[in-house]
Amino acid sequence: MAFKIIEGCVNCWACEPLCPSKAIFEAKPHFLIDAKKCTECEGDYADAQCASICPIEGVILNGMGVPVNPPGSLTGIPPERLAAARAEIQAR
Repeated sequence: MAFKIIEGCVNCWACEPLCPSKAIFEAKPHFLIDAKKCTECEGDYADAQCASICPIEGVILNGMGVPVNPPGSLTGIPPERLAAARAEIQAR
């Protein structure tokens, strides 16, 4: 199966040079992954390189449509905890 980049991508170029299979390419309105080339970094790296560098959480999906860089993956803060903290700040 191959990964997929969805519309939240901001075309920052972070992932493209890291892809060991050269599956990521520039497109409009956002970068795409060539499914025929994508190996999900299996055999090359323990973690998918695109997902490990992507600054936008939730825009890289696995073959089942599940984000490989889900919300909270960059900050380490679970989304529900972050929402609770924001609500507390707004209540002040």
